[in-house]
Parts: sequence; structure tokens; C-alpha cells
Amino acid sequence: MEKHRMHYENLLKVTQAISMSKDPEDVVVTTVEAVKTALKAKGAALFLVNKKTDELQLASANGLSREYLDKGPLSAAKSIAASLKEGPVAIYDVSDDPRIQYPKAAKKEGIASILSVPISIHGQVIGTLRVYTAEPWEFTIDDVNLVQAVAQIAGMALDMARLSKGYKSSIEILKSMRDPKRFKSAKRTP
Repeated sequence: MEKHRMHYENLLKVTQAISMSKDPEDVVVTTVEAVKTALKAKGAALFLVNKKTDELQLASANGLSREYLDKGPLSAAKSIAASLKEGPVAIYDVSDDPRIQYPKAAKKEGIASILSVPISIHGQVIGTLRVYTAEPWEFTIDDVNLVQAVAQIAGMALDMARLSKGYKSSIEILKSMRDPKRFKSAKRTP
């Protein structure tokens, strides 16, 4: 019961923080920080799908090294692809799972388990929210539900930002976040 209460409290905090922001950069930064903190995970990252290249492009990360984040392109068709099509995917052991595109890099980073949850807008997957743990972790249904709820809220907030700023797609939002004039904290990794 205590863990349920903590999940509800964390979901409320995340919802409040995300709903207060109209800036897509703040939405993605708040999302990854909140999920990492709520689950006491090693790290979290939010990726958006680039439909032209079929790659996952980093929008924000927390708790992961620059070396790990720059390990190479993430193919939407190879990197835990089922989470983009079928829903959440929990991987208990990243060193022994064929869905992991860079298992050696994950091991070097000290990642044991990953939870990958799709981010959807109007029924269309635009990205994924991932949680990384240092110890092998059997994600509970409550853990998955929390991350799914946060991903859904982040998707809605990104959609509202897209609409309010006149962006055509989530990739346009990502490009605007990478504009050197706007570089703040979306790419920071403690």
C-alpha cells in the first residue's frame, strides 16, 4: 500500500510540473527527471521518432553519461522496437536480450534493466520514454503504469506545445530544442 501511495504522489507531482509548462524543452526535461526520481532509477531518457530516418532522437536524458548517449544511432526498428508498436517492454537483463541494440555500451554504462514505454499523440507513436536501472529490476505493473501515465501526459503536453507554437511535428519541436540559441538543459546529463 505504501508503494502505491508513493506512485500516486509522484504522478501528481509530475502531472503538476508538466502541465505548468508550455515549453517543449521544459516538458521533456521535467519528464525524465521526474521518472528517474520517482522510481529511484539510474537514469531516464525521452526519445522522439524521426519518421524520415526511422531513428530515435534524444530529446532529454538524466543520469546517463554523454558517452552512452552518443554511442550511435538508435534504430526505431531495432532498439526495443516492440515498445513502439505493442506497448511497454521491460527488459530484466540488457546483456542477454536481442532487443538491445548496444548491449556492450549498456553494460559499460552500468545498466542492468530497461523499461521502454511509447509516447503517443492521437493514437500515433511519436517517441519513447525509457527508464534505466543499475540493478536487475522486475518492473511491477505499478511501475509500468506510472511510466505509461507520465509518457501519456508528456505526449499531451508536447502536442499542446506543438499546437501553440505552430510546429508541424514532434521532430520540429526537437529541432527547435537543439537550436544553439535555445540550448538550456534538455541535453544535460548529471
